[in-house]
Amino acid sequence: MLSSVVISVIVMSVLSLLRVNVMFTILIAAVVAGLMEGLSLSESMDMLISGMGGQANTALSYVLLGIFAVMIGYSGITGFLVKRLVSVLNGKRSILLLTIAAVSCLSQNIVPIHIAFIPILIPPLLHLFDKLKIDRRGVASALTFGLEAPYIMIPAGFGLIFHGIIADEMKASGMDIPISSVAHAMFIPGLGMIVGLLVAIFISYRKDREQPFSDQGVMNEVAASQEMELKFSTRHFFTIVAIIGVLIVQLVSSSLALGALTGIILMFLFTVVPYKEGEKVINEGINMMGMIAFVMLVASGYATILKETGAVEELVKSSTGILGESKLIIAVGMLLIGLLITMATGSSFGTIPIIAALFVPICATVGFSPLATAALIGTAGALGDAGSPASDSTLGPTAGLNADGKHHHIWDTCVPTFLHYNIPLFIFGVIAAMVL
Repeated sequence: MLSSVVISVIVMSVLSLLRVNVMFTILIAAVVAGLMEGLSLSESMDMLISGMGGQANTALSYVLLGIFAVMIGYSGITGFLVKRLVSVLNGKRSILLLTIAAVSCLSQNIVPIHIAFIPILIPPLLHLFDKLKIDRRGVASALTFGLEAPYIMIPAGFGLIFHGIIADEMKASGMDIPISSVAHAMFIPGLGMIVGLLVAIFISYRKDREQPFSDQGVMNEVAASQEMELKFSTRHFFTIVAIIGVLIVQLVSSSLALGALTGIILMFLFTVVPYKEGEKVINEGINMMGMIAFVMLVASGYATILKETGAVEELVKSSTGILGESKLIIAVGMLLIGLLITMATGSSFGTIPIIAALFVPICATVGFSPLATAALIGTAGALGDAGSPASDSTLGPTAGLNADGKHHHIWDTCVPTFLHYNIPLFIFGVIAAMVL
């Protein structure tokens, strides 16, 4: 009998590809998983709702960041960035996409704000993307690369947290490995993502893709600013102060929500956004990021059903029991399990503790080295982060690229990132397991 995890992920994937709204897709997949695990319909919904609080902090952070991003757009400061990029990068689409990928990478390590930069940076650039006839699937691929590859390869910021979880969970299961060695183990899988990025930018999405020009709200204001003489004003200065304030508070308090709230308050105090415009700006911010916030809540409830009913542990045990003793088959099997779990939950960090306790004894039994084991566990956890409808690594890029309503979450973000990153990550992960 197929696992409820497998069935529910298949249901989620099929419905997503049929363009069913992602929130309803996850809800239906969660109910299917609950029913298959013996829960009644009401019990499934109760467990889902009880588990939604697991992402409450993240959801609130995203809504507040959306409001702050709209405030920055209201200030007009993004017009300077757009005008400069038009003059410098006109016709240099590949360089622009690589630059976006680099900025995205910085958000994971140097300035660890995760997806907070996307609603600030990307919406004002949509007019430029259309003018250069850039395929937005390439932009989505660049953004997702920067949100995932750094924590896989670089032991700093979110990467240090990810590597620390791998090392701690392996130690708890009886296999010691220094956290510095985890970076060595994840280097080869990370190379797979670099290959995927280069293929996306220089092969898959290098051709022109026509988009009708947008005339919505902030997008229109920023686009028009390209044709105007821009002057630096006190509003722009105070906007920069607010942005710095957000970064400082977020780093000191380790709270993205508190940082975003600080920025909102400062924008009102400095009258960058007049109080009378507050309700309009807040509504626009909620429209931009509210959907992603609620999807994260529902995804947390879905993950709770899979964990509390034992569906994930059952999948891992039943799968590892039939893998035999071939290192190659075991490596492939483990990575497939990781892909299924992360596609369902959308959390690579949360997948590691689930699989490490069961993977480590098997790896030790068949003779995988600690480096190979770390590569398998890390890659299995990261697989599915790109491509999952419930992952913030895909929801974040969509929130920015769909600010004008012309970017589809599944077909323009999830499918491209799944193909360009999960496939090479899978292949390079197997290679790492076999050679380390």
